[in-house]
Amino acid sequence: MALKDVIDGPRNEIGLSEVVQALSAQFGERFQTGKAHREQHAHSTSYLPAQLPDGVVFVESGKEVQAIVRLCAHHKVPIIGFGAGTSLEGQVNAASGGICVDFTWMNKVLRVSPEDLDCTVEPGVTREALNVYLRDTGLFFPIDPGANASIGGMASTRASGTNAVRYGTMKDNVLALTVVTANGEEITTAQRARKSSAGYDLTRLFVGAEGTLGLITSITLRLQGIPEKIGGGVCGFPSLEDACNAVITTIQLGIPVARIELLDQMQMRACNAYSKLTYPEQPTLFVEFHGTDEAVALYSRQFAAIAADFGCTDFRYTEDAEERAQLWKARHNAYWASRALAPHLAGLSTDVCVPISRLADCVAETQADIAAEGFLAPIVGHAGDGNFHVLVLFDDKSEEDVARVEAFTERLSARALAMQGTCTGEHGIGQGKMRYLEAELGAAIPAMRAVKQALDPDNIFNPGKIFRL
Repeated sequence: MALKDVIDGPRNEIGLSEVVQALSAQFGERFQTGKAHREQHAHSTSYLPAQLPDGVVFVESGKEVQAIVRLCAHHKVPIIGFGAGTSLEGQVNAASGGICVDFTWMNKVLRVSPEDLDCTVEPGVTREALNVYLRDTGLFFPIDPGANASIGGMASTRASGTNAVRYGTMKDNVLALTVVTANGEEITTAQRARKSSAGYDLTRLFVGAEGTLGLITSITLRLQGIPEKIGGGVCGFPSLEDACNAVITTIQLGIPVARIELLDQMQMRACNAYSKLTYPEQPTLFVEFHGTDEAVALYSRQFAAIAADFGCTDFRYTEDAEERAQLWKARHNAYWASRALAPHLAGLSTDVCVPISRLADCVAETQADIAAEGFLAPIVGHAGDGNFHVLVLFDDKSEEDVARVEAFTERLSARALAMQGTCTGEHGIGQGKMRYLEAELGAAIPAMRAVKQALDPDNIFNPGKIFRL
């Protein structure tokens, strides 16, 4: 989406005034209208301009969420849910003003059932806090998008991350939700059973809806046992194509790799400088294996043989927890490492995902596009899923630079779609990728609009996102 396409929507000034007065009276200091709070709740790592809400309310219970929704629905005032604010496509922007509902204080773990390998949490619980809570149970929650995102936000954007190649994405790990709908009613989308044929799959409908259909008030999650052994390593390759082909072969041979991350040479240069590492600056795979002692040893040997076939001469392998933590910290800091390459420039982070067999083609064509444009644009990807990210550094004050970057992202999405992929593997649509969703799903968009209009007839939930009504 071009910057000029991010426009302010119609505002309901009378309704907003009534809602602001009512919330101020009801919530006191937990309702804030100061500019600093409003700016914080419209800010994200997106390059899109911030659009501020008219107020921010910090909720503590599902009952409070219901009361807020009823009030806003009565006055036809927009509601925008807010977790950790790490959205990359303008999902937290208040395009028509409205009330931001911050779930930070709804951060309780409500239930853990170790025997069933599941738990229920409030939406403000972060993934790191949940795993600290679970540590003594021998279980963990495997979805790891890098940022310490809130579980509610992760569900709303259908997040995934580095472990998705083995453990799946949020859609595979959410068993049930409670959601406040447009009439202020709290509904439960499913029970705790691992499978069901009972009616429409409402859980999957709300997972990935980006807050446009309701506000999530609790999430029941699938958990995993902490592996007996974890081993991982790093290996460089002569070319990006060799690295991609090593990934493709590993996946096609069924080696159960837990993580397999791709970093191009520019990204490795950034990580070395930012995290004070000394790895060769060449296309590199970060890998990790989970299982028993014998299984992890077998998987690592099999992968090492594949990597050697594609030109890797130095597979640095470790089972030391501290070394692995340092390694993955550097990977998770890749965004900030890339920004540090040119701190004076803005950054546009975008992602696509293609069938695994087309990963090498898509990455190679994208690198050629970057070189032709002369961009500073590191590539990093969850390669085992065919998903990769490009962070383009550019002068956002230059109309020419902005136009070139937006043309590049349009070509990237078109390239992925031509390979039967998707315009976004995990960032979501928000405001930034509306036009690409139209290109990807076409005739399915009216069906999505019909669902939106049926569940949210007054368009109060996060308006101006995913598609236009």
